[in-house]
Amino acid sequence: MRKIIATTFLSLDGIMQAPGGPQEDTDGGFKYGGWTFHYWDEVMGEVMSKGMSTPFDLLLGRRTYDIFADHWPRAEKGDPIADKFNAATKYVATSSPNTVNWENTVTLGADVPGAVRKLSQSDGPDLLIQGSSQLIHVLLANNLIDELNLWVFPLVLGKGKAFFSGDAKPGALTLVNSRASTTGVVMNTYHKAGEIKTGSFALE
Repeated sequence: MRKIIATTFLSLDGIMQAPGGPQEDTDGGFKYGGWTFHYWDEVMGEVMSKGMSTPFDLLLGRRTYDIFADHWPRAEKGDPIADKFNAATKYVATSSPNTVNWENTVTLGADVPGAVRKLSQSDGPDLLIQGSSQLIHVLLANNLIDELNLWVFPLVLGKGKAFFSGDAKPGALTLVNSRASTTGVVMNTYHKAGEIKTGSFALE
């Protein structure tokens, strides 16, 4: 069995669009690309390094795949993230399977939830999701993400691509770890905890 782990940078209002640079994703006229840059500190680097300290494969949507495929193969050899990303198997959700060209890439086919469910039941390293908002929406709707690493940044973006859509399957979560950076970024790790339990504060 392989865990499916999503690590996502979020604004306080739940936006995940274009955290890395101005031209990363301008869909919808988004103008705040690169909004995470000035918050980065040693604590965040330590948490990120720990999350990538064990073997993993990547599970990516097509837009994130293209951004990564343009960047990481050109990074200097010896860059710890580049070396791991380039060596990992990349499973990508795409409607144009003949246009992928990053080494060690496998396309998921038309039935993305079915392919991901099959992957999760196979032997191998955990599957890490980076970015990939549309893929995340599909996987949340099918209850296929085992661990959420939500890095919440102290800013409001107002509009943009959101992490949660209205199709997410309802469920409870358990907070298993939380750390804060010196710049106010709160890094929370959640695991699935079954169904939602309801109650009432009404006086009898």
